[in-house]
Amino acid sequence: MPNPTDSTENQSPQVEADGSPKPAHATTGSSSTPKGRLTKTPKVIANGSRAFMWYLLSLAVLVVDQWTKWLAETKLTFHEPVPVIEPFLNWTLAYNYGAAFSFLADAGGWQKWFFAGLALIMSLFLIGYLIKAPRQAKLLSTGLALVLGGAVGNLIDRLLHGHVIDFIHVHNADVWHYPIFNIADMGISIGVALIVIDMLFLEKKREV
Repeated sequence: MPNPTDSTENQSPQVEADGSPKPAHATTGSSSTPKGRLTKTPKVIANGSRAFMWYLLSLAVLVVDQWTKWLAETKLTFHEPVPVIEPFLNWTLAYNYGAAFSFLADAGGWQKWFFAGLALIMSLFLIGYLIKAPRQAKLLSTGLALVLGGAVGNLIDRLLHGHVIDFIHVHNADVWHYPIFNIADMGISIGVALIVIDMLFLEKKREV
């Protein structure tokens, strides 16, 4: 009776095309390892020390803001408009004791420290967040830097004067008047818009 093992032992070893022995346990091209584990997702690199250049942008906003406010204080008379582009733009010196759109402007004085505290907390947060923000997210960093410069600009006003100095008066003759604002307000508004655009359209693309 033939030994069952004889057929296995007598089989000649399989060889490759070049004559070399074929491994006994050769693997095929397919693999059970998920593709996601084979291809590593690129790491998101933070701004780190490069946040310094965004701080410079914040500083530029701050310097322009404080300089134009100084000009407004020295060249303009309180609440006397100076036409720039009629009938749409005047320089009109005004003081805001509250927040945007004169919110809480008529409070008893405590609002100065309340809004100053909020601005300080926001500024410290933005300083730290600019370091951690993705390096490739330039639109986001630009927005954060603009908001930071504007927040510090208005914070300085509150601490030095007890109010924010405004002078840019956009209007349509005497039919419609937008609340008087300043360069810091422009930085904050534009910065917030850029941050929202990044969140809606660019943030998800960085996560793919």
